[in-house]
Amino acid sequence: MLSKKTKYGLKALTFLARQESKEPIQIAQISKSENISQKFLESILLSLRKTGILGSKKGKGGGYYLIKEPTDILMTDVIRVLEGPIAMVPCVSLNFYEKCDDCPDEATCCVNKLMIQVRDATLKIFRNTTLKDLCV
Repeated sequence: MLSKKTKYGLKALTFLARQESKEPIQIAQISKSENISQKFLESILLSLRKTGILGSKKGKGGGYYLIKEPTDILMTDVIRVLEGPIAMVPCVSLNFYEKCDDCPDEATCCVNKLMIQVRDATLKIFRNTTLKDLCV
């Protein structure tokens, strides 16, 4: 299930992507427009800023803005920042692999085989979807 953090992050990003002006937008404006708690939104936007998806400007006229064009922001990057690993179980994760404690042999594990298919299908969708696609 998608976390509220990720859902709100996607809503905030699409709000920023839809702005005609590329000027920084204050958190309060995003919060009000998208009906997101301002305190929660601050944490989300900070995570996106730390990973290079957003930039920020302090002071008068400050706020958050997209660093890249919406066509260049892939959902794989956004989801990994906000949600963490895309794989549903750690033994099939490409970036965060861990062996499952309760599995003696991944090669014969029916859960592993299914989750590889789920991971690959999910990655295909996320790799082929940009922030611009969400704004349509």
